[in-house]
Amino acid sequence: MATVETQRDVTGDVVPGVVVPDRRPRWRGLLRSRKLASGLAIVGFFAVVAVLGPLLVGDPNLVSDDRLLAPSAEHLLGTTTTGQDVFRQLVAATRGSMLVGLVVGLLATVVSVLVGVLGGYAGGHADESLSLVSNVFLVLPGLPLVVLITDYVQTRGALAIALIVSITAWAGSARVLRAQTLSLRSRDYVDAARVSGEPGWRIVTFEILPNLLPLIAAQFVFAVVGGILTEAALAFLGLGGSGSWGTMLYFAQNSQALSQGAWWWFVPPGLCIALVGAGLALINFSLDELINPRLRVPRRPRRTGPA
Repeated sequence: MATVETQRDVTGDVVPGVVVPDRRPRWRGLLRSRKLASGLAIVGFFAVVAVLGPLLVGDPNLVSDDRLLAPSAEHLLGTTTTGQDVFRQLVAATRGSMLVGLVVGLLATVVSVLVGVLGGYAGGHADESLSLVSNVFLVLPGLPLVVLITDYVQTRGALAIALIVSITAWAGSARVLRAQTLSLRSRDYVDAARVSGEPGWRIVTFEILPNLLPLIAAQFVFAVVGGILTEAALAFLGLGGSGSWGTMLYFAQNSQALSQGAWWWFVPPGLCIALVGAGLALINFSLDELINPRLRVPRRPRRTGPA
């Protein structure tokens, strides 16, 4: 945005209508975003539950004689067909799902930055080779490939599932970062740094990466969402590890909770997946507004006087 101010020329006459660029940092508007605040509140709540919840609720696998009971004061979210407390399972499963999403987001972001940014800046045969690898992973069907790999892997813990999901979660982000890097490496300030003798790693670190941070942050959030949803899909198919929201849905489906009217068994984990996805989507929308000024909604000026 820009503001119109009045200035004086060298003779002292007023020159109205001079356009002065708005030099306020774009991050300042992001910090006032209601979407960002709402998204951070939702994701922060689940992060706290993932860290502290399993330490407070007790053993989620404890079996009792209270089988398939509706929610009550004793069992806040009812029980399963084996007498396990659904609330304890839900709290414990939060850690597994959030851990998978975080690991997938970190791994996918790191690989996409290495492949996209380094390849785009280096150019030549290195860029062509890395682009070929990215294109191969882009055309491969993601979920069927993950299902195939998971079926052959014997260890199915949270970290193992996260590593498998990360294999197909980086290619799209790498292509976007490569395109942006190709645009940035031809800018004047990058050429000036190159002429002044700065090494390539310093140019990438201090000249190119700072301009890509909003885009990298948005892609990290998107990768976290994809990791949580993919893990839930694998667990629902019986290919995931233990202790996640998808695992709860898998056992609820196998026990025919829907036909028995045990809504308290499958609705809470599905609702948690939806809420986390909504919170991360709000954060992603806020970052998109920072990257693309056309998406910003102009704020209405406040009235200071009578209408």
